[in-house]
Amino acid sequence: MTWLGVVLLISVGVALLRGGRLLNLSEVSLRGWPLLVVGFGLQAVAVWIPSDETWSQRAAVTFLILSFMPLLLMVWLNRTAPGMLLAGIGIFMNFFVIALNGGMPVLPEAAALADGIDPSNIAVDFGRQSKHVELTVDTRLPFLGDVIPMRIIGSVISLGDIFLAVGLGIYLENQLRKPVRWFKHGLNETEAGSAAER
Repeated sequence: MTWLGVVLLISVGVALLRGGRLLNLSEVSLRGWPLLVVGFGLQAVAVWIPSDETWSQRAAVTFLILSFMPLLLMVWLNRTAPGMLLAGIGIFMNFFVIALNGGMPVLPEAAALADGIDPSNIAVDFGRQSKHVELTVDTRLPFLGDVIPMRIIGSVISLGDIFLAVGLGIYLENQLRKPVRWFKHGLNETEAGSAAER
């Protein structure tokens, strides 16, 4: 997820250049935000499942597919926020291709390029990556797999990752450019002072 962190940092920089304020981070409000924690928690479990067992692949993919449910629900709850629907499309793309192929298809040549290796000498060990599968001629919807090498961060991303990153970037940039609420909700509901009673 290094690539996502880079995108979010770029979004913050763009927002600041366009008059945004970091103070607005305290005002960011996501409906159903605990769903985000649940979703990424399930993905973390999928990553840490030992890969040397016969049940590893199925268990990792099951947790990975389940992780998309709370994430998609959270996006739906916040669908009116700028960028959220775009992020949701990206999440659904990744969910769909993983569900169809029993794991995220990874193009070996792209993985080699991302690692700075000559694609003609690739040796990607997918057996130790429970949530990934090798992209082959039998892969369904291969264009949705991890086929885009990111040499600068040594990672391979998918078209869905791009939609997700752009959507979250738009959302964050929009939130940072909102006017700062100096007076929080509820302060104007305090009882009037003695001067108001005269």
